Amino acid sequence: MLYRTLTKIRLPISIFTGDLMSFTLIDMSSENFEFTANVWQWKAAVEMIRSFDIVREGSLRQMSYNATGVKVSLEEAHLIGERVRDTILTKVTDGKRMYADLSVTDTPDDMTLYRDNDEQWKNYSVSHDWLQEFSEFCLRSKGFQIF
Repeated sequence: MLYRTLTKIRLPISIFTGDLMSFTLIDMSSENFEFTANVWQWKAAVEMIRSFDIVREGSLRQMSYNATGVKVSLEEAHLIGERVRDTILTKVTDGKRMYADLSVTDTPDDMTLYRDNDEQWKNYSVSHDWLQEFSEFCLRSKGFQIF
C-alpha cells in the first residue's frame, strides 16, 4: 500500500483516492506492521471489541469511521488479542464465522449483498481465519492506529 505523509502522520493513500471501504490498522512500533479489513469485516470486529468492554465508547465510535487515526494502546491491543484468541476463536472454529451481533454460523459467506433492512445484518461477518490473523496482529503490536 502506498503512503503519504501529512503533517507527520502516515496515512494510506487510499484515503486520498476515494477507497473508503477499508480500514488499515498500523502498528505503533517501529516495525509498522499493518492489518487491513474491509467494511464488512470491520463492523463485526468493532461490535466484538465493544463486547469486551476494553476500549472507551468514544474511541469505539471513532473506530466505526475510517481515517480517524484513533489509537488503541499496547495494553488494549494485547487484551483484545487475548480475548479473541481465548474466547472468540473457541466459538468461531475453522469453517465458521461470526456476525456483528456476535452470533456464529457455519454457513459460508456466498458474497450476497443483502439490501432488505431485515437482512442487512447478514452482510457483516468475520471468519475464523480473519479472527486468528487479527488476534495475532493485536498480540504482536505495540498498540495501533486505525485509518
